[in-house]
Amino acid sequence: MKQKIVLATGNKGKVREMSDVLADFGFEVVAQTDLDIESPEETGLTFVENALLKARYAAKVSGLPAIADDSGLVVEALNGAPGLYSARYAGIDGETADAENRRKLLRDLADVPVGKRQAKFVSCIVMLRHETDPSPIIAEGECLGEIIFAEKGENGFGYDSLFFTPEKGCTFAELETVEKKKISHRARALAVLKSKLGA
Repeated sequence: MKQKIVLATGNKGKVREMSDVLADFGFEVVAQTDLDIESPEETGLTFVENALLKARYAAKVSGLPAIADDSGLVVEALNGAPGLYSARYAGIDGETADAENRRKLLRDLADVPVGKRQAKFVSCIVMLRHETDPSPIIAEGECLGEIIFAEKGENGFGYDSLFFTPEKGCTFAELETVEKKKISHRARALAVLKSKLGA
């Protein structure tokens, strides 16, 4: 019988992505929303701290092992912004947030020239065996690129249409989902997690 593990998110895409990896190691992934667990306030100052907060809270409430992901876009010219606030950069939530976040990013970078618009997507995945686990498994992944001046591509979400990846010569939003999954920050963090679980 598989060991249940709670994923500290209601994001179905994350559940699918992580289920595949964790199934290989005997885990059955359950989303925290299926257990009526709310998300805690993200008061950390780093992606690692926020992922730990989310995983610890889910483990505490559920009594199960827990896994959480915290991720975002880090832009050098903006001193790391939007960073931890990537999902709510424009100060709003809901369906229109992504578009407003992109607009704000373009405004904030309006005077930044080509060659100075470097950015990276960062993902940090944390896994706790129980609420008070003193040695969590931490897996991080990054994808380097730059922010272009206008949106390109129809696929993806968030900042994908502004994030140009030199590795593929296009934006994340111009990539097929299968291709994006191979090089994305979360894919790289999951690969690290997989290697640590297998060790």
